[in-house]
Amino acid sequence: MSKVIVIGGGAAGMMASYAAGMCGHEVILLEKNEKLGKKIYITGKGRCNFTNACEPEDFLKNVVSNDKFLYSSLYTFSPQQMMDFIEEFGTPIKVERGNRAFPVSDHASDITKALKKAMDSVGVEVKLYEEVDHILTKDNVVCGVAMKDQTTYPCNHVILATGGNSYQTTGSNGAGYEMARKLQMKVKEVHPALVPMETKEEDIFSLQGLSLKNVSLKISDGKRTYFDSFGEMLFTHFGISGPLVLSASSYVTDLLGKKDLKAYIDFKPALSYDKLEQRILRFVKDHPKNKMISLLKDMLPHKVADVFLQRLEISGEKNLSDLTKEERTELIGMLKGFELSIKKTRGFKEAIVTKGGISVKEINPSTMEAKNIKGLSVCGEVLDVDALTGGFNLQIAFSTGYLAGISID
Repeated sequence: MSKVIVIGGGAAGMMASYAAGMCGHEVILLEKNEKLGKKIYITGKGRCNFTNACEPEDFLKNVVSNDKFLYSSLYTFSPQQMMDFIEEFGTPIKVERGNRAFPVSDHASDITKALKKAMDSVGVEVKLYEEVDHILTKDNVVCGVAMKDQTTYPCNHVILATGGNSYQTTGSNGAGYEMARKLQMKVKEVHPALVPMETKEEDIFSLQGLSLKNVSLKISDGKRTYFDSFGEMLFTHFGISGPLVLSASSYVTDLLGKKDLKAYIDFKPALSYDKLEQRILRFVKDHPKNKMISLLKDMLPHKVADVFLQRLEISGEKNLSDLTKEERTELIGMLKGFELSIKKTRGFKEAIVTKGGISVKEINPSTMEAKNIKGLSVCGEVLDVDALTGGFNLQIAFSTGYLAGISID
C-alpha cells in the first residue's frame, strides 16, 4: 500500500483520489481553494454536462489534441461507466440532445457531491486551503510535496491534477505546468481553447447578439482549411462566438499570430452556387419592381442585409431589374463565403479549456505515470489533451484520473 498525495481537487483529482483509495492506498487530497470542484460548479452554465453518452470510438472523434493517447484511459473508464458511477453514488442522471449527460436536478453541485461521497467511501482525506509549491524527488523518485508555507508532506506517490489555465477565477492558474518544469518535464505552450474569436472587420459589430442557425463556418489561410463545420454561431461586440466558433477555436488557437487566418460563413450551405443563382433569378423574375433590399431581406436576417449592402457597395433602393450579372455573382460569392479576418481569440478568462500543457510524450498512456519520474502520475486538463464541447473534456478528466488512481503500485 502506498501513501498517495493528489494535488488538485477538481474533476480529475477527485476521481483519482477515489480510484487510489478504492485500491487500498492511503490518500490525501490537497486543494488550495475553499471547496472541491470549483470549476465543476460553473460547467454547463451551472448544470454540469459531466460526460457524453457515446461509445469510446465516437468519443475519440471529438478529441482535438492527442486522441490516441486517451485510448487506454477511455476504454478503462468509459462514459457509460461514469454515468453508472454518478448514479451509484446518489445522483440520478439524464441524457439530452447530442448525448450530453446531466444530473436530473440540473445542479452541478450534485456531481461534486457524488464524487465527494465516493471519496468518503474509501477514506480519502481532504485538506482545503493547502497550496503546493513543488514536488519533492530524490534520484528521480517522488518522496513528497513542499507547500507554499514551507511545510512538507512525505509520500510514495503523487498524482498531479491541477487543471489548466482556463477559468482562472476557479484557481486554475497553470501552477501544475511550473511543477512539471521543475522536474524537467516538457510542457507545450498553452493557449485558450473553446473560446470566442475577435475579428478585424468592425462592420459586423452592429450585428451584436444576432444568432445564426444552420450555417457553415470554415477557417482557412488560403492554402489549407483547418476547420469546416455546420451549426450555430453568434455575432458579438468584438467578433464571433457560439458553438461553431468555440469548436473552431480549438483547431486554430495555436496558429493565430503565425498564420493569416480568415473565417468564411456560408449562409446557404444547403444550396449549391448554381441553385442559389437560380433562386435569385426566380425572385428577380417574380418581383422585377422590387428593390435590392427586399431580395437580401428575403435571404438573410435583416441586420445582415444592411452589412451586405455596405460590402457590395450597392444601394438598397436599386431596382432588381437593374442588377447586373457581375453584382449577382458577387452577391452569391458573399452568401457562400462571407469573409472575416481573425485577429485573435479571447483570453483564458473566457476559455472553457486549455490547449497545450504537459507533453503526453512524458506520460505512459496505459498508467498515466511519468516515464522518467518514479511515483508521479499526471491526469486531467494539465495534460496536452483537449476536446470539443459536449461533456468530452470532463470525461477526459474522469477517465485519466481513474486510470492514474488504479495504476499505482
